[in-house]
This record gives sequence, structure tokens and C-alpha cells, in this order.
Amino acid sequence: MGRAYQNRKESMAKTSDAKAKVYSKYGREIYVIAKNGGTDPNGNLSLRRIIDNAKKDQVPAHVIDKAIKKAEGGGGEDFVPARYEGFTPGGGNVIVDCLTDNNTRTFNDVRLCFTKCKAKIGTQGTVSHMFDHCSVFVFKGDDEDQVLEAMLEADVDVTDVESEDGMITVLSPHTEYSKTRNALTALLGDDIEFEVDAITFIPQTTMSIPEDDKEMFEKFIDMLNDNDDVQNVYHNVDI
Repeated sequence: MGRAYQNRKESMAKTSDAKAKVYSKYGREIYVIAKNGGTDPNGNLSLRRIIDNAKKDQVPAHVIDKAIKKAEGGGGEDFVPARYEGFTPGGGNVIVDCLTDNNTRTFNDVRLCFTKCKAKIGTQGTVSHMFDHCSVFVFKGDDEDQVLEAMLEADVDVTDVESEDGMITVLSPHTEYSKTRNALTALLGDDIEFEVDAITFIPQTTMSIPEDDKEMFEKFIDMLNDNDDVQNVYHNVDI
């Protein structure tokens, strides 16, 4: 029983640590979005998006409420976005999005992840031109023509509308996020539940990496995700 209990205890600790990191990342992003765009989700669609995503990832209500109240107070840390680009082990493309209150610390920490994993950090624009910076919405439905017509009537610069297996996917430039969401809720109702509601980087092409590099690639991604300042990691490696 002793060994089994210890294994379970360690597993629970790892799960707890992972949850704490998820809560921290969401709390930081909610705080920044609320502070910059307002604390009312009805008037700040980016805030509504991140709150909805936090709930889907089972972030407790008190974590969300604390971040919003902190933003309402107007004080607290002054986080700013930072983005790093480069090449993964095996030669894939990677974009690392951060929120930081100390650019020097964050750059050094992210660069260390690259260095320790035989990856290569580049300058701004090194690989981002090989990704599409998109708003992505996925929801239940099958009438893609109706959705496309609604997008055009709302003057949304829609990139693509696809229907597959009872789900519709709408892609538009990240700058069109609010217009796209407003057009969809006008068509489908405010109570529409999005399976995906995100602003993300989608690789224009994907690639495989050599088998010998896969373990180092996984270590690289894990190290980045373990960093408190890193919010999202995007890559084009087919895993």
C-alpha cells in the first residue's frame, strides 16, 4: 500500500501543479484583457471569449472573479505581450506568446528553453509569415451557405466557412474577431454555444520531424508550457 499510495500522491501532486499553472495563465490573461478593454463581458467580447474558454477548462469561478476584480481596482502588475519565434528541434516553426511584467527575464527564460533543447530562436517575423493569425469559431450546424451569407451581409472579411460532421467552422482574420462573433450571434442567437471560440495561429503547412528529434521536441514544448509567462505555443509540427 505504501508504494501505491506514494505513486497516487505524486500523481495527484502533478495534476494539482498542472491545474495551478492553467489557473494562473487564465487569471493573468483575464486580468490583462479586462484591464485594457473593460470588465463587462457584454461590452468586451475578448473578455467573454477568455472567460468561456476558462470555464471549458474547468477554471474555478473564484479565479475568474478575482482576476476581474483585480482589473476593476486599476492597480496590480503591468503585464505586456511578448512574442518570440524560431525553430523547434527537428526544424519545425514555432511561435511563443507571452504576457510578462519583465521582458528581460522572459526573453532569457524562453531563450534558455531553445538553447537546452537544440532549438533556434529567431527575430520577429522569422516564421510568423508561415502562419495565419485567425479568429476561429466552431459550432453545431450544417447550413454553411446561410452562415457565409450572414458573414458577407455583416461585411466580415471571412476567410473560410466549412461544414463537416454536423459542425461548422468559420475562419476570419484576427482583426475581424468582434465583427465575426457579433454576426454569428445575430444569426444564431446570444445563447449559441461555441465548441471553439479563439484567436490563434494556424500553420499554412505542417511537417514531420525525424524520429530522433521527437523526444527533444516534446521536452521543448513542455519546458515552454511550464514557464509562467508563456500563454500559448503554436507550431507546425505534425505529431
